Amino acid sequence: MAGIAQRPGRVRYTILAMLFLVSIINYADRSILAITAPLLSKDLGIDPLQLGIVFSAFGWAYVIAQLPGGWALDRFGTKRVYLIGITLWSIFTAAQGTVLAFGAGAAVSILFALRFLVGFAEGPSFPGNARLVAAWFPAAERGTASAIFNSSQYFATVLFAPIMGYITFTFGWPYTFFFMGGLGILAALLWTVTIYGPRAHPRVTDAEIDFIAAGGALVELDRNAVARPPAIPGEMAANLRILLSNRTLWGVYIGQFAINTLTYFFITWFPVYLVQERGMTIMKAGLFASAPAICGFLGGVLGGVWSDWLLRRGYSLTIARKVPVVSGMLVSLAIVACNYVDTNTLVLLFMSIAFFGKGIGALGWAVIADVAPRKTAGLSGGLFNMVGNLSSILTPIIIGGILKSTGSFKLALVFVACNALLAAFSYLVIAGKIERIEDAPDTALRPAIA
Repeated sequence: MAGIAQRPGRVRYTILAMLFLVSIINYADRSILAITAPLLSKDLGIDPLQLGIVFSAFGWAYVIAQLPGGWALDRFGTKRVYLIGITLWSIFTAAQGTVLAFGAGAAVSILFALRFLVGFAEGPSFPGNARLVAAWFPAAERGTASAIFNSSQYFATVLFAPIMGYITFTFGWPYTFFFMGGLGILAALLWTVTIYGPRAHPRVTDAEIDFIAAGGALVELDRNAVARPPAIPGEMAANLRILLSNRTLWGVYIGQFAINTLTYFFITWFPVYLVQERGMTIMKAGLFASAPAICGFLGGVLGGVWSDWLLRRGYSLTIARKVPVVSGMLVSLAIVACNYVDTNTLVLLFMSIAFFGKGIGALGWAVIADVAPRKTAGLSGGLFNMVGNLSSILTPIIIGGILKSTGSFKLALVFVACNALLAAFSYLVIAGKIERIEDAPDTALRPAIA
């Protein structure tokens, strides 16, 4: 009986399941405009460059929100800040279905503004995911846990692209926004009864707390966050100096920027590519996009499992994280082959290979959970996500400009592949040793007591 009493519990997997569910809705709300774009752009009378600018509205706000969102997570705790975010982004998503009521001219500006607000509300989400994974999972499970919540971007397409395609085709594109907004509100309600810090969870056992803490989980993270006094002037600046002066973090930041270029091609322009370049209907494009998404999901989970397996086999954390990232990015270069084939079957094959590789290499959040200073995990994740998501601004606009200039996606796919090479180079050459960064000493942040 004593052995049974000491067996670690599995509450942490309930936390991970909730992160996965919310992240699926998060990414579905980001990609909803891509599914509805072929019809929406006709109704609003906008060209590809204008559509790219509307796509980028999310990215502008998402990037701006990262540092304040990360600070808020550290200051007020993950559960509270994340809940506010889910509720707000769901309301703003539903509101996008009403833009036609304002007339085609005003609708474009209002759509841009609502996409901007969705991006700002989603700002704390993935730093919050990384924060909860750092708090709930030991280092040997962190790669898999991070890969699972990060792979939600693919599962969102698998699950929701066909559904959103059907709603758009059958009822009209506004109803797709209403559907997703309502689903987000339901997720917010579920969040309130599911997410807690390790020490505060009503069902966690002492054995599980001891197990994850012994493995490096930051079990006091949210408890410390809500107990901290308000930040003094200069505290954030001091912490930022530490983060911005670290070479390994810069390698991870640049790598995430490049990896996210592949992500934002997929969730913005990929359905348009299938409709305009490959001549598919919206419903067929939604179904077609599911295959690369499934491969990306499988690659994402495999990358995390592979990384943690290398760690358990005795390889260093540096090797365990870098090998899957670099390997996956090299595999994702297969996307260029789509420029040289004529059949949609081969396009499906090469896109699937490319996003399988991208999934394997998407371990940036695991690395941030490994290296972030203990007291500034939210700020660290926010800075990482801010730099990484600059591509959410640039990618839609650059690809929109390429399309307007050339009328073809060929150069756009080359642009995406070049970013895969940049990601591999960044992790292989720029990033150094993967290890936890020391916090700034409190004496450096706070004035002496008289």
